[in-house]
Amino acid sequence: MSPEDPPGEADWVETWKDHASAFDRVKSVTMTLSEPRPASWIATEAAVSPNTARDHLRRLIDLGVVTATENDGTRHYYPDPLYTRLRDVRELLQETTKRELSEQAAELKDDIAAWEAEYDADSPAALRERAADSDVSAERAHELVAVASDWELARYRLSLVQDAIENYDTWSADLSSITV
Repeated sequence: MSPEDPPGEADWVETWKDHASAFDRVKSVTMTLSEPRPASWIATEAAVSPNTARDHLRRLIDLGVVTATENDGTRHYYPDPLYTRLRDVRELLQETTKRELSEQAAELKDDIAAWEAEYDADSPAALRERAADSDVSAERAHELVAVASDWELARYRLSLVQDAIENYDTWSADLSSITV
């Protein structure tokens, strides 16, 4: 750790290293990515060597947990979208009844309808475009971008809930049918 690191961060990393394997740390870092990152970046965050990170990332690719893309000659890694989606649907099925899923769907639809009405927009993209307009203040632009992000998350969550509802009887009877 460098001198610029916050106090206690070195202790936290050492505790993490003591209680989690290098594989688990690489997986943990990679599964939280919102954009593809190179192995060197993941290695730094996971407190492992770049070679160790690459080895574990190859294994995660083989397991279907992580995927990779080339960017300017460098391989970048990120969570496999299908793996992530099935994991999230499985979690919903394990923790939620069909009735609760229906209630969640209704709440998410209410949220989306409220944003459509309040912001007179039909999509998160429309809010982002509005945020970029020259006559929009910085404060309002931040608000629009935040609402657009919340709206996108609600739409994604709604799609998960809808998948869980549509397949509830089949998948909840045998959760092994959703292989993740």
